[in-house]
Amino acid sequence: MQSTTKLFILTFVFGFLQAHEKPAPFLETILQEYPIIRDITLNDREAYFTAQSPLGEISVIMVSQKIRNKWRKPKIVSFSGRHSDLEPFLSADGKYLYFASNRPLTSDSSSIKDYDLWVVERTSLKSKWSDPKNLGTPVNTEHNEFYPSLTLEGNLYFTSDRPGSTGKDDIYFSARRGEGFDLPISLSDSINTSGYEFNAFIAPDESYLLFSGYNREDGLGSGDLYISYRKPDKSWTRAINLGTDYNSKYMDYCPFVFDNTLYFTSRRSNVGYGTNGFTNTQDLLIELTRTNNGQSRLYKAFFKIKK
Repeated sequence: MQSTTKLFILTFVFGFLQAHEKPAPFLETILQEYPIIRDITLNDREAYFTAQSPLGEISVIMVSQKIRNKWRKPKIVSFSGRHSDLEPFLSADGKYLYFASNRPLTSDSSSIKDYDLWVVERTSLKSKWSDPKNLGTPVNTEHNEFYPSLTLEGNLYFTSDRPGSTGKDDIYFSARRGEGFDLPISLSDSINTSGYEFNAFIAPDESYLLFSGYNREDGLGSGDLYISYRKPDKSWTRAINLGTDYNSKYMDYCPFVFDNTLYFTSRRSNVGYGTNGFTNTQDLLIELTRTNNGQSRLYKAFFKIKK
């Protein structure tokens, strides 16, 4: 019975999730000048992402507006630029944006803390973002919380390195209760292991979960994208590697799905010496600064689950 179930899941994943084309760079032109792009969340008019320095000392959330079907040059969002902010998640109605930050808990404090989850809101898509609000307990702790993702009902999935779970980084679930959240629960061993599981994207209807797993036995590289399906009893199927249509032998992480498209970050590289090597600096610079040069860049690929 167990092998039959596994075969069904494998058939489901690879029969209906194969990309029509290999992942392609996203926002390649307007983001080329930024050394590291960490993640993305978007809708049909705005794209929010994190720009970082190569070693992560600087981490700033930015936004690009889509005007007349063209993504425009990004700007720093109003609430970022002074602290280490990253991993934004835009709600389906576009009125809330959740993110991770190590900023002080109050505006009159200068004490940098561990990473917590925060939220900003706006009354309309044309109004300004509010000041950031810390999600507070029980979601945030004295340990790190990262990568928020929410369902249409407002249930929260995120990453934390808090003790008492299975591994080093694990994925947690917290049900919406009024204006707050219930006590977070570590997901089962269908998803979490003794290693690192992180960067979880939850489907708006909570039907599936995408996440990154690091150095798993069935992995293709240092980090891979995995998928797990929610069963009728609210448990999760054992996570399956998305395979070579999406993953590479390099680090693949930070998934986000919108409009049948999977957006994710990858450190894949295709640089190398040509047949005759390099004879001039222009050709060398073109090769060194190409999109898939081993730095974190955004990619997109077709992604649709057949119901």
